[in-house]
Amino acid sequence: MKVNQINVTNSMRISDLVNEFDKSGVLGAGRVARACNILADMIQDEDMKVFMSLGGPLIPGGMRNIITQMIKNRHVDLIVSSGANITHDLVEAFGGSHYRHEGRDDEELNEEGIGRIADINVGSDDFTIFETEIIKIFERISSEKNHISIQELLYEIGLLVDDENSFVAAAAKNNVPIFAPGLIDSMLGLQLWIFNQDHDFVVDAVADMHYLSDIVFEAEKVGAILLGGGLTKHYTLASNVIKGGLDAAIQITMDRPEAGSLGGAPLEEAKSWAKARCGSSLASVVGDVTVIFPLIYAACLDKISGD
Repeated sequence: MKVNQINVTNSMRISDLVNEFDKSGVLGAGRVARACNILADMIQDEDMKVFMSLGGPLIPGGMRNIITQMIKNRHVDLIVSSGANITHDLVEAFGGSHYRHEGRDDEELNEEGIGRIADINVGSDDFTIFETEIIKIFERISSEKNHISIQELLYEIGLLVDDENSFVAAAAKNNVPIFAPGLIDSMLGLQLWIFNQDHDFVVDAVADMHYLSDIVFEAEKVGAILLGGGLTKHYTLASNVIKGGLDAAIQITMDRPEAGSLGGAPLEEAKSWAKARCGSSLASVVGDVTVIFPLIYAACLDKISGD
C-alpha cells in the first residue's frame, strides 16, 4: 500500500486532518491516526472498560478540563493517577492556579516561594490554600473512618470538592474510581503524613488491589489510555496481568526505548509479560501528551458524533 500525501484545506475539521494522517499511514502521522482509531473503538465498545493513566505534569500542563470531560462523557471507567496530578487538581479546586513561567532565574523563584515545572510556575500561596483545605477534608473523613483504602480516600475527597472542573470531584460523582499507588510521593501524601502525626488514620494501599482485581475480572474486555510513563503506566498494565493482559491500548510518551525504561517501552513489549494480549490493538505515539492527546481526543469526538 502506497503512502498518500497529506492534504490540508481551510474548511477541514480536525477529524478530516487525522483522516489524512491515516491515508498517509506512516511516521508520526500514521501513529496518531492509529491511536485515534483505537481510542474511538475502545470508547464505542460497550463491553470494554477503559482505564486511563495520568503520569507527568498533566494538570499543571492544561489537561484538567479534558480529563474531567472524558469522565462526564463516560469515555473512561477508571483512572490511575500520580499523586502530583491529584494534588494539582485540588490546588485549582481550592482556588489556586498555575502560571506561565517567564524565564526568571530559579534562585529568584526560590526566594519568592515559587516552584517551577518546566515552563509552569506554582506559588507557595497556592499550596498554603491547598494545605489548609485538605486538612479540613482529612478531619471530616477521619471522623467517620479511621481505616480506608487510597481509592476510597480519593472518592471521599472528591465528594467534598465543589468544583465542576475538578477531575477528582467528577470521578467521585460519576463513580469512576481513582487509584494512586504513588500517592505518598506528592504534596497530598506529605499532608497525609503530617495529619497522621496526631490522628489515628490508616490509609491502606493493599486494600485497593481487592477492588481493582474485581473490576478487571468482571470486565469483558479492558482497554487503556496511557498518558506518560512510570508508575501509573505500570500499575495499569500490571493490574491486567491477572486476566491475560489488555485487549487494546494507546500510549503517548516522550521517552525513548533504548535505555529499557518502562516509559519508553513500546506497547508491544507488554505482550511478552502478558500485560497486553497477543492480538491486542496497540498504538504508541512519541510526543508531548499536552499536544497529541487533545488532538486525538478531539478527532475521536468528531468520529464518534459522525458515526
